[in-house]
Amino acid sequence: MSNTFTTSLNLPAQAAAETEATILKWHISEGDVFEQGQLLAEAESAKSTFEFEAPCDGKVSRLLFNEGETASFEEPVIEIETSDESVKKFQTAEAARPPVEQEQAPIPVSHTSSSVPVQEICIKGIGGYLPKRVVDNKELLEHFDDISDEYVYGVTGIRERRWGAPDEKPSDMALAAANEALKKANLGPDDVGGIIVATTTPDYAMPSTACVLQQKLAISKAVPSFDLNAACSGWLYGISVAKGLIASGVADNLLVVAVDIQSRLLEPGDRATYFLFGDGAGAAVIASGKNGHRVGEQILAADAKGINQACRLFPGYEVPANCTDADPWIRLDGRALFRFATESFSFIIRQVIEKSGWQPRDVRWVVPHQANGRILKAAAKKSGVPFDRFFLNIDHVGNTSAASIPLALIEIEKYLSKGDKLVFCSVGAGITYAALAVEW
Repeated sequence: MSNTFTTSLNLPAQAAAETEATILKWHISEGDVFEQGQLLAEAESAKSTFEFEAPCDGKVSRLLFNEGETASFEEPVIEIETSDESVKKFQTAEAARPPVEQEQAPIPVSHTSSSVPVQEICIKGIGGYLPKRVVDNKELLEHFDDISDEYVYGVTGIRERRWGAPDEKPSDMALAAANEALKKANLGPDDVGGIIVATTTPDYAMPSTACVLQQKLAISKAVPSFDLNAACSGWLYGISVAKGLIASGVADNLLVVAVDIQSRLLEPGDRATYFLFGDGAGAAVIASGKNGHRVGEQILAADAKGINQACRLFPGYEVPANCTDADPWIRLDGRALFRFATESFSFIIRQVIEKSGWQPRDVRWVVPHQANGRILKAAAKKSGVPFDRFFLNIDHVGNTSAASIPLALIEIEKYLSKGDKLVFCSVGAGITYAALAVEW
């Protein structure tokens, strides 16, 4: 190729609010010669999947991003050799393009603090449970012949997850997590003044899984016990409800348990859901007083504009036999959910920090619901808190829904010091939002 020069190409810009995209598949390799209009790659942004076509003839010098990696539309993804001078003009025009106003995703309404004095509430102990069976990406890839382990990890941040045994019920997992939380709090079952179980996969339609858990704990007295469904935000919703029950004098030493068994609700072959979810349970003892980790400001909200972005039409933790009337599986609108969740995570993190009177630099850790590695990385960019302060364990447990924050806390607990400022945050089906400030 005579009179050639080396240049680089960015992904073609998409909608105004789009800032980045993930390389799904390269159709060329380093050293390949290509023609103008030839398909170079397929990519996915928050709103759409699109094709990246060559704007000129040329030769591939270097691929700057691997499949599964995410690139900003403002940074080059491929380096090429070409003799087409128009590419220089094309790149200059792209760089000079004026900034566009960002579209705003639906965001929760911030709530002002009450003027009524609030009783001191704390976390006295946390516990968790993960099933023994480890399911790695390679096992699930038996249903897919066009993607790789590295692709799944690049898109989701997950390498493996835990799935429950066929005979395990949600209440079994909840019991294990609750017992550990009580042990750490130096309490016994009869010290429990109430049980809240956050779940989308209860043992039964009725009685509640909380009542089943009360029976399994062998609590000898009558205490309030009920289930709560706020999807992945359930554990934080549950803590907020527990605060209210304590403040009103209804109960003390409440067990707030989150448990979900999602593995039996994933349709093999549905790449939007099949790699994401793991099973597990997390629990905390919430109590009055200062003998624990102080629970601070909170944000709770839900925005029904996203109601169809994550849903399942059937209750329970198993797909009913001979189900023909309606779709029994968990369904996600991945692209819409990515954008909605990214904006919501970053918004509630900023809001709860401000509401607490903190600065982003004060936050030792953000412990988020382990939704998706890409979502959390994108949210960190807009939250004001550096990504290296986001604690992620999604790579080896997957998305454990409402249980993911307490399960992450168990892993990070040994690294925490008294006075560390933490932010818990979640976005779940509904769309529900929650954030909670905790001083360790």
